Amino acid sequence: MAEGQNLQGHGGESLLFLTDEQLRQGIEAMFFAYRGFTADPDRILQDMSYGRAHHRAIHFINCAPGTTVNNLLSILGVTKQSLNRVLRTLIEDGLVESRVGRTDKRERHLFLTEVGKELEQRLSDAQRSRMRAAFRQAGPEAVTGFRRVLEAMMEPEMRRQFHSLRGGSDERS
Repeated sequence: MAEGQNLQGHGGESLLFLTDEQLRQGIEAMFFAYRGFTADPDRILQDMSYGRAHHRAIHFINCAPGTTVNNLLSILGVTKQSLNRVLRTLIEDGLVESRVGRTDKRERHLFLTEVGKELEQRLSDAQRSRMRAAFRQAGPEAVTGFRRVLEAMMEPEMRRQFHSLRGGSDERS
């Protein structure tokens, strides 16, 4: 049987075998899709002299208000020095507030200010609009498959963080 065809597995599940060329095309599609996904927020942030690191920090602080700097470091997978530069700018510009921990004074807890929440809303509205249009065009089965593919590509620890952020369990690991 030729590569690139579906085969029936032992348990009745459908196994998908893709050629290297099909996988290369998928990789290229992800690169171009990511460019599209980030294009709208990039335009908004450019006017403010911010970049994607600022966007990611704002996004995840919004998802988990009060998150610690160490937790944000873990989620973003960046160096402390890099994150501190981004946070310093966001704090100085009045988008993020850093509060000393109540139980551990060494911890800094991060919150978006009202201005930060407004910016986060603009950024995510742009991305939600693009994703909503793509999901509508692709259909519900494709949406479910897309999410499965994304989760399957995550490292187990990243998948746990993802499920933790969503308030769900990590039933697939």
